[in-house]
Amino acid sequence: MDANQHYIINGDWVIDWPGVFEVAGAKVRYSRTADTHESLEADGPTQEDLWVMVLFREPSPGIEYQYWLPRERFYPVQSDASPLHQPQPREAGDGAMGEPPTTAAPRIPNPRGADKRECGKCETPKGKSQRIQHYCNSDFVFRARILSRRYLGLETRYDVQVKHTYRNRFPLVHREYVWVSNTCDCPLLTERREYVLMARRHVNYEHTLNRILLQRSSYARPWSPREDLQLRDAATLCPQRGAG
Repeated sequence: MDANQHYIINGDWVIDWPGVFEVAGAKVRYSRTADTHESLEADGPTQEDLWVMVLFREPSPGIEYQYWLPRERFYPVQSDASPLHQPQPREAGDGAMGEPPTTAAPRIPNPRGADKRECGKCETPKGKSQRIQHYCNSDFVFRARILSRRYLGLETRYDVQVKHTYRNRFPLVHREYVWVSNTCDCPLLTERREYVLMARRHVNYEHTLNRILLQRSSYARPWSPREDLQLRDAATLCPQRGAG
């Protein structure tokens, strides 16, 4: 709904077909999957306020949202803030939680990560059996372009563009944070290159973190047409859940 209370997408009890809509000076992409998962994405910036209203006819499965703000406008305000690790689903009783600007994270004392002499050799999964094992046991298998890397404490955070998903037990959006539980560049990911990543979902006990996590021995290989073909075949080799 726009600032004049005019419905733009799915208003007045009418369901629109997925597509691209011109809204407030921006192109908004509306998608809907067969299992009724819906998403709205816009590159922005929008030129007026927009309202997103959600009508539930069953218990809420949760809502995830993320946004980016320009550095020159919001950096002085956010300079002392600590970034959240990942967009958080809305839980009953929780307040609204948003993603602070990705360009306004505070500076870190060690921009080059850990001393490589203390890290040892990275564990790199190899071979068909390792590929299938990681594929079947991962929550996310996707092709991603590495946009940037940032060392935060004892972890590394990658800002990635999701290009294609092979397997995801939980929804992914076109831009995500991927966390690595070390600062040793294990696995080794180079900015501006594309990789196949097999990751786990990490939710801590307090449910304050909800992240895409790569571990030291996770499967992460440069994407190639050959790798793509092998991954499409791997899906048929996973054991069916609940099978005796």
